[in-house]
Parts: sequence; C-alpha cells; structure tokens
Amino acid sequence: MSWTGQILRVNLTAGTVTPEPLNMQWAQQYLGQRGLGTKYLSEEVDPTCDALGPDNKLIMATGPLTGTPAATGGRYSVITKSPLTGTVACSNSGGFIGAEMKNAGWDMIIFEGRSPQPVYLYVENDRAELMPADDLWGQSVWKADEMLHKKHQDP
Repeated sequence: MSWTGQILRVNLTAGTVTPEPLNMQWAQQYLGQRGLGTKYLSEEVDPTCDALGPDNKLIMATGPLTGTPAATGGRYSVITKSPLTGTVACSNSGGFIGAEMKNAGWDMIIFEGRSPQPVYLYVENDRAELMPADDLWGQSVWKADEMLHKKHQDP
C-alpha cells in the first residue's frame, strides 16, 4: 500500500496547475479514495455553495491500493457536491486513470474555479498543464479523442 504524497490542484479560474503535499494525517484517518476525497471536499467546499457554481470542487482521488497489482488496483473515485441532492456525490470507476494518476505522481487531482475559455488538463509523466481546447469544443467524443491522440502523438 502506498501514497505518492502529492496532490495536483488545478485552479481553472487562475489557469494554474500546482502540486501540493497530501495531508498524510487525513490519508491515515480516512483510508481510501472515497473517504479521503470526501474529507477534502468537506474541508474546502462551503456546504451552502451552488453545486454548479465555481465554488464547488471536483476531486479525482486514488487510494493506497491504486496502481498496485491488487485486484482493485485500478480504481479511483470522483467526489463533488451533488446538484441533485446538495450533499456529497461519489462515483467510483476502474480502468487506467487511477493507476495513471499514481504513475504520474498524484494521489488526487482537485479541480476548482471556472475557466473563462475551454481548456483541458494534459498530464505526461510528472508534468501537468492546462491547454486550450477551443478546437475541441463542439466536437464529438470520438473526434475530440482522435484530435488529442494526433496532437500529442499518442498511438
């Protein structure tokens, strides 16, 4: 079991991508991606904020087994304030994103604010940056995926 000890904070309003240390005390107290992500959400988001507004946050969280050979080693959670219930919403998924986050060095990615123009987060190894997405806006998922693979020379 392991943590990388790093969070990637993406401030869409300011257009910044900043690494910061993971609160290891919380990581021990709220073991797992759902618990830890919910703790960060409860500490950082005002419960009265508009769930669809820029004061809400979207947190992608991995757990200590993510990126390991464990049976659940590919899991990650997305945590935010739900616009439907006004309480915590948590969704869990498998695939490669959780393990890729860990391989890039991030236990969590926290998105906050609202970008004035379309952008996407590009992560390659331990480097992360916001990139303009004007050309992707309005494209189908399939076309946007094709464009991103071509742009970043990813087979």
